[in-house]
Amino acid sequence: MTRKLLFALTVLSFTPCNAPSQQSHSGTSSLNTPPAPDFDKTVLKVSELKFNSSGLQIEYGTAFCLDPACRFLCTNYHVEAMAKPHKIAGDRIIETRLATGPHDKEAATVPFANGSSLRFNYSRDLALFELKYPLRGHRGAEFTLDPPEPGQPVDIYVYPLEGVWHDRRLLKFNGRFVGEAASGLFAFEYESIEGHKIRPGSSGGIVVDRRSQRIVGVVSAIADYEQWMVFAVPAQSLFDFVSRVHPELARLLFPPAQTPQPSIAMDLYPQISPSSQEHALQFRSQEPPAITVLRGKAQQLANSIQNFVAVQTIEWGSQAKPVAASAAYEIRVIDGYQKFRKYPEGTQDLRDIPFPPLNTTIVPGGEWSELPQLIAGNPRVAIEAMPDSIVEGQSLKVFRYRGSVEDDVCHWRSSLDLGFFSVNKDVNVECYGEVWTDQDGNILHMSERYDLPGNWKNYEAVMTYGWLERQGDSRRLVPLSMKTQAEFKGKVYWCRSNFLNYRVFASQVRMTSSRADIDRH
Repeated sequence: MTRKLLFALTVLSFTPCNAPSQQSHSGTSSLNTPPAPDFDKTVLKVSELKFNSSGLQIEYGTAFCLDPACRFLCTNYHVEAMAKPHKIAGDRIIETRLATGPHDKEAATVPFANGSSLRFNYSRDLALFELKYPLRGHRGAEFTLDPPEPGQPVDIYVYPLEGVWHDRRLLKFNGRFVGEAASGLFAFEYESIEGHKIRPGSSGGIVVDRRSQRIVGVVSAIADYEQWMVFAVPAQSLFDFVSRVHPELARLLFPPAQTPQPSIAMDLYPQISPSSQEHALQFRSQEPPAITVLRGKAQQLANSIQNFVAVQTIEWGSQAKPVAASAAYEIRVIDGYQKFRKYPEGTQDLRDIPFPPLNTTIVPGGEWSELPQLIAGNPRVAIEAMPDSIVEGQSLKVFRYRGSVEDDVCHWRSSLDLGFFSVNKDVNVECYGEVWTDQDGNILHMSERYDLPGNWKNYEAVMTYGWLERQGDSRRLVPLSMKTQAEFKGKVYWCRSNFLNYRVFASQVRMTSSRADIDRH
C-alpha cells in the first residue's frame, strides 16, 4: 500500500523578479547534464513579461506537449493563473482550460514570494493550452496511470531559473518515488545536479518512470527549500481533467486498455415490477418535501439550459467494438429549441443530428433537456426517494421514478431510411430511471430506460450535468455528457456524446464535470 505523506508544500513556478540585465551566473555554465533526446522535444519553458506598479517583471514556468503533434500543452493551474501566457515557443494560445480554481471546496490558499496568493486544489493543479498551430519539431510523450511503487526510479524534467531568464535550460534530475502526500500529490526524492536544486520555474515539468519512459506526474510543488523532495500531480488526475474538457484528446493520450469504460447500467436500485402493488410507486395528492424539492431543482435545471451554444461531439459503435463513426456539431439552444451545424466548417442549420453512415444505429436526441422537464412538471411521473448513496466518495441523494404507457409521458421513435425518404413510427413506452443530486438538491446525474416493443429492446440513457461559470454572473448547471444504447435483434448499439466549449453566456467560462468535483465549487 502506498504510504501517505504530509508536508508543508511550496509551489515552484514563480518567484517574479525585475527583468535582469544580461550577465553571467557562476553556477549556470556547470549545468551541462543534457536531457534525454525524447524529452527535450516535449518539455518547454514558459515566460511572460508583465508590467505592474514595481515595474517590468517576468513570470516563469514549465509546460509540456500532450499530443503527438504538440498542439495541446499542459502546465500547472498556478502557472497559468499568475503568468497568463499568450504564447508558447512563439505560437499563440487560442484556448485555455483549467482543472481547479479558488472555488474548489478543498482549495488551499498558497502564498507567493511577491506577496500575492492563490486558492486552488493541489491535486488538480493543472491547465490545458490549445495552440493555434502545432509546434514543429516537438511532440508529446506517453503516459501511465499505474501509480509508482515506493522506491521506483524516475527522471524529472524541468526548466528551473538558474541564471539570466533567457538562458534557462531543460534539466534532468534523478529521483525516486516516496509515496502519496495527504494533498493527493505524489512525492519524489531527487538528487542534485552539481549541488543545484529544483528551483522556481520548474512547475509544469514532468516526472517520467525511468523504466517505461512514460509520464507519471506533473511537477507542482516542493516540501521546502531544505529538503530534496518534489511533488507532482498524478497522471490519473490529468486523465480525469482532459477526459472532462476534451474527451477526444483523452482517448488519444490514454489508450482504452489503460482506461476501461464503465458500464452504462449505473442505476443504484432495482426497478420494481409495474404489476407489483405492495411496493408500487404511489401517486400522491401532496408529495413529500424531498420530492417537491427535487421537482423544483429539476425546473431550475430546465430553465438553466434554455439558452446556450456549445460543441457536441458524438461517437457511434456496437457491442464492445471500437468507435465506428464520429462527428461534431455546434449546438445552439434558443428558448429550448435546438439547432445543429456541422463543426467547425458547417454553414447549414439542421433540426436534428444526421444518422451516421451505418446500417443500424441510434442518434442522440434531447434527453438531456427533456428529462429535467419531465421530472419537474409532469405529475403523472411517480417519484420515490431512496436511501442516500456514496458514489466515488461523494454522498448523493437518489430518487427513483416511473411513467407507465397509459400515462403517455415517454415516447420512442424508430426510423426506416429508404433513401429518398424515411418512415417514422412513434409509440408510447413505459419509462423509468434514477436521479442523483448533491446534498443541496442540485441534479448531477439522470438515467432513463424504456421498455420497447418490436425489434428494438432495452433502451438506456445516462446524462451528467456540471457547473458553467463566468465572471460577474452566478454559475449554472448545463449538460456535460450523454450515453445511450439499445438492443436491435440481440445486438447492442451505442452512442456517446459530450458537450464542450460553452461560450454563449460569456467569452471566458470554466467547466467542472466529474461528480467528485461538482460540489466543490
